[in-house]
Amino acid sequence: MSDQSSPKYIFVTGGVTSSLGKGIVAASLGMLLKARGYRVTIQKLDPYINVDPGTLNPYEHGECYVTEDGAETDLDLGHYERFLNSPTSKNNNVTTGKIYQTVIDKERKGDFLGKTVQIIPHITNEIKRRIKILGKKNEFDIIITEIGGTVGDIESLPYIETVRQLRWELGYQNSLVIHLTLVPYLAASGELKTKPSQHSVRQLMENGLQANFLVCRTEHHIPKEVRSKLALFCNLNIDNVIESKDLPTIYEVPLYLHKQNFDSLVLKELGLSSETKPDLKQWNSFLQKYKNPKSKVEIALIGKYVSLQDSYKSIVEALIHAGAYSDIKVNIRWIYSGDLTPENISDYLHGVNGIIIAPGFGDRAIEGKIISCQYARINKIPLLGICLGMQVSVIEFARNVLGYKDADSIEFNSQTTHPVICLMEEQKNITNKGGTMRLGAWSCKLKKDSALEKIYNNQEIKERHRHRYEFNSEYLAEFEKNGLEAIGFNPDTGLVEAIIINEHPFFIGVQYHPEYKSTVASPHPLFSALIKASQNYQINKVKNAKK
Repeated sequence: MSDQSSPKYIFVTGGVTSSLGKGIVAASLGMLLKARGYRVTIQKLDPYINVDPGTLNPYEHGECYVTEDGAETDLDLGHYERFLNSPTSKNNNVTTGKIYQTVIDKERKGDFLGKTVQIIPHITNEIKRRIKILGKKNEFDIIITEIGGTVGDIESLPYIETVRQLRWELGYQNSLVIHLTLVPYLAASGELKTKPSQHSVRQLMENGLQANFLVCRTEHHIPKEVRSKLALFCNLNIDNVIESKDLPTIYEVPLYLHKQNFDSLVLKELGLSSETKPDLKQWNSFLQKYKNPKSKVEIALIGKYVSLQDSYKSIVEALIHAGAYSDIKVNIRWIYSGDLTPENISDYLHGVNGIIIAPGFGDRAIEGKIISCQYARINKIPLLGICLGMQVSVIEFARNVLGYKDADSIEFNSQTTHPVICLMEEQKNITNKGGTMRLGAWSCKLKKDSALEKIYNNQEIKERHRHRYEFNSEYLAEFEKNGLEAIGFNPDTGLVEAIIINEHPFFIGVQYHPEYKSTVASPHPLFSALIKASQNYQINKVKNAKK
């Protein structure tokens, strides 16, 4: 849309407290600007020293999201993709660990010619280089950069200083700063308090940055007089104080911001045209269907990180997308697999219409997942096993159908005599954990006329992976002879990517993570198929009960 020679930059910072939703605000703004015809991408700068979140426990940081090119990234990149309906890459997520690792490697090679290596200019220059990478190929008109953490955090200071330098270098008309803050409501006095936001903006200014916009998270509507007060003490026009009230769903946020002309005001600040109105028909249609479902199903999500639902964020959102697409509300029953036993499994799964066996690592709470697979297989409940979920379904089948009582994965039991899930050959001598798995998008060829080919309406697909262990093909013939069939293979390695139990209405396991590719505009067909199968199971159960 733009004939500008270089992209405009939008920096999103946060204050007062973490978890205010910078990622959702950034994704919402990006969606609105893209809906106006601009080419937009979003990147995340994470202040932690981990090189990436790949080795982090999900309880620490939520889900680890994987990009097409195999980068293990912050979960906010999932929001960016779901809102913008376009893929991100390794260049869309930068951590302090990556920054320091690069600078130290250069120092060891002598690239700094013996100079003392310092935060300024060496660390800030590397941050600048990383921020600018996305703008080098002239693929984007606008690049939104979200800075993790809050203003005042020690670890965020180099990023704030880098933005200060960049704004001066780029020219103030080519960039702007959006500061997300909290306006708390004190029930005792019945007031919205602006002082935390004032202090946060003051701290930002002490670091050399003046916010162009203040986005205020709040539980209550912010009256004009309160917005005026914030504008006065934060050096802003009152129109640039934007309310971000708690809403029933994150997918309402773009429309709520648009009603306040947020996207138009941002474009004006950047000197870009706002004449083209955003095309929000598809988004409005999705929201309408999501809020007004014609029926509902209940799907059990069985995993070991269920006490922090962000651990399975992409699965949850994929169910929302696919459910809305089919006019079906999906209620999720969260079940910790460590609680499940053969004696209580029927109580935990009573009334569910479908089951997802979630991905994960390690042997904790694995037996509960295996028991769930057996229960779904015997009782003909629709089941989708994702990554580890596929692997435990294979283990269950080997134990209870093939009769190999000690069948297991090498990951859980290195001494098993029937390693139906084994380590990839190239993984056997690897001791490091970070970035050493099969990662990113891999090709998969589906068997002609198989259930998956019909679901995808395609025989050649590409899906994202994040795993170290694989189906042991030495057992394939025996599995298929007894009713578990491999219906998806990597065309280059021959590795099994998908399995199905034929004598079952819907029992599919996939080695990949389909949830990573689901967006509002393009719900993933595998989740749509699971929801439809769950609805059919529900209907048939009601019919059988009436007989």
